[in-house]
Amino acid sequence: MFGIGKQKWERELSAAVDTVAAADTLAFGGVGIAGTLLPVTEAYERVSAALDDHPEEVRRQLDRVLADGTPAGRAYAATLLERIDPTAARAAWTSLRDDPSELTTFVGCVMDREALGTYASRRLTAA
Repeated sequence: MFGIGKQKWERELSAAVDTVAAADTLAFGGVGIAGTLLPVTEAYERVSAALDDHPEEVRRQLDRVLADGTPAGRAYAATLLERIDPTAARAAWTSLRDDPSELTTFVGCVMDREALGTYASRRLTAA
């Protein structure tokens, strides 16, 4: 049976990471006129909150997203990695710098589409 042997926090973390890994949009706050939080943004926040209590498990999950996630999912994972291992985060952003895959970003009401590599280059410059 699914979930046997896993604690509730592990199941919740796994579900949130799965949502992040499949993300089609990168948004760190509310979007649109109403400032609505996207389900993926809420999942990102749940993963972020788990960092304090379960950093090793979150790190393991982030490595999985960096390897297998969508372009937006990999950007979320590299961003989260900045909190627990800045050196690994820089390496992740560096490896993503040449990725031509596109992702949708939202900042407030402004939606944009760009290459993951372009986004990663900006993150490296800002770091």
